[in-house]
Parts: sequence; structure tokens; C-alpha cells
Amino acid sequence: MTATVDTAALTAWVREFGRLIAAGRDLLTELDSAIGDADHGVNMDRGMTAVLAALAADPPTTPADVLKRTGMTLVSKVGGASGPLYGTAFLRMAAAAGAADALDAPGYAKVLRAGLDGVVARGKPAAGDKTMYDALAPAVDALDEALAAGRPLGEALRAALRAAEQGRDATIPMVARKGRASYLGERSAGHQDPGATSVTMLVSAAATVLGGD
Repeated sequence: MTATVDTAALTAWVREFGRLIAAGRDLLTELDSAIGDADHGVNMDRGMTAVLAALAADPPTTPADVLKRTGMTLVSKVGGASGPLYGTAFLRMAAAAGAADALDAPGYAKVLRAGLDGVVARGKPAAGDKTMYDALAPAVDALDEALAAGRPLGEALRAALRAAEQGRDATIPMVARKGRASYLGERSAGHQDPGATSVTMLVSAAATVLGGD
């Protein structure tokens, strides 16, 4: 299990997220075609491809550097609502990481919560709006709860992933209240939210890379 989350571990997390986005690009596009602009998969894949190229070209030297570079690249390369939301999340994470050379488990949880706070500040989502918030907020809460109960980081991240998956699946019957999907009204029900799906990939990447699996 990863006792501390250092620059290399965070870089590996972002790489794994990029891999999952690339593998799930068509699924994300299919989900977005039902209730959005059909571009979430393509946009996120383009953004994460650019992130991985940026990290490879000039390897980061601190946790904050990894997160800031990721956020700035996503803001500049990803269109639609996803770029500002994911970009803001990573930039807030970078600020929370500060000058630390490595993060302990509570420190990583603090960073992830800062990312959630960034999403809230940027998009003003609430539970039940049928957005990425519906997967990310339960995941962050579950991570905090597991760590507070004395669970190791790997176990806590797996609890976070379960919460994210449940939150993602719970978006299916919801009627969207935010974004393009909200224009559909009742017709948005019955479709899984693409943002909640991609953010579950972010949590899954953390559970895999940082959880010692």
C-alpha cells in the first residue's frame, strides 16, 4: 500500500486516469449523445492526451506541480463544461497540496476535497442535479469517513470508489437540473450522466494506483 502520495504517485494517478478515459472514450461519447453534445469522451480524451504529453515532456518535481500542470492543460485543451470543471478541480487540488514533497493519507483526502470544492465553486452543482458532483461528493465523503475510522489509504480509496459507482448509477433515473441535459427535462431520466461516469474513472484510477492494487 502507498503510505505517502508523492510526485511519482500522483503522476501515475493522472496517467491511469488518462488511460481509463482513452479506454472509455466511446462510452462517454455514447452517454453524452443521449443527454448532451456527444463530445464528452472526445474532449476528455483530447485533454488527457495533452496532459500526459505535458507531464512527459517536463516531468513535475512536486505534487502541486503535477496537479497544477494537469489543471492548466485541461482548462486550455478541453471544450464544453468539462474543461473548466476538471481544470478548476485540479488547480484547487494543487493549491491544497501547497509546497509538500509528499502527502499522507489525510493530506491526499484534503487535496481531493479541495477539488470537489472547486467543482462546486465553478458549476454550483448540488446533490441530485445529475452531474459529476453526484459521484465525486459521495466519494470524497466516503474517503474522509474511512480514514477517520482508521482505515488505511488503500481500503479508504476502495470505499470511495464504491461510493462513486453508487453515485454514478444513481444519476440514471434523475432528471437533470444542470447543463445541456437540463434542457431535455423529463427526457433526461433513464440515462447515466457522462460527467459522473468520467469522475468515477478518476476515483478508480486513485484506488488502483494509490491503493496498492
